[in-house]
Amino acid sequence: MPEGRFVIEMTPIRAGMDPDRGVVAEGPVGARAAGRLRIFRYEVRRWRGGAIPDVAEAVESPRSLSGDLDRARRVLELVPQVPTPVWGRDELRTGEMWNSNSLTSWLIARSGIDGAAASLPDGGRAPGWDAGLVVARRQAP
Repeated sequence: MPEGRFVIEMTPIRAGMDPDRGVVAEGPVGARAAGRLRIFRYEVRRWRGGAIPDVAEAVESPRSLSGDLDRARRVLELVPQVPTPVWGRDELRTGEMWNSNSLTSWLIARSGIDGAAASLPDGGRAPGWDAGLVVARRQAP
């Protein structure tokens, strides 16, 4: 994007992190009550110029899903609106746990990007993917 490169991720909250890491949302991990403790919380980032430390471990990454600048901007606009249920649980009654795959599929579906372009890599799997799609469908106008 002309505005720069952005990283969108869901990750544990850690002490000593860069204060300008683009945090737009937080949620509990494992159990809602445990989320009162920082160690049991995750954060969602929309981080201009950010980096994902383990990106080299990805099976097939990155994947381009659209060349449409308006869609890319729409994805960025949606990040602060992502649901933040308990990570690793099916709190939203979708049939799957909520996790970073759910965040990704929710953003793709809500932004209007063709989900077929987001097929899994060979031998890949994405537990939680359907949870994001189900929640996005529920929120559709």
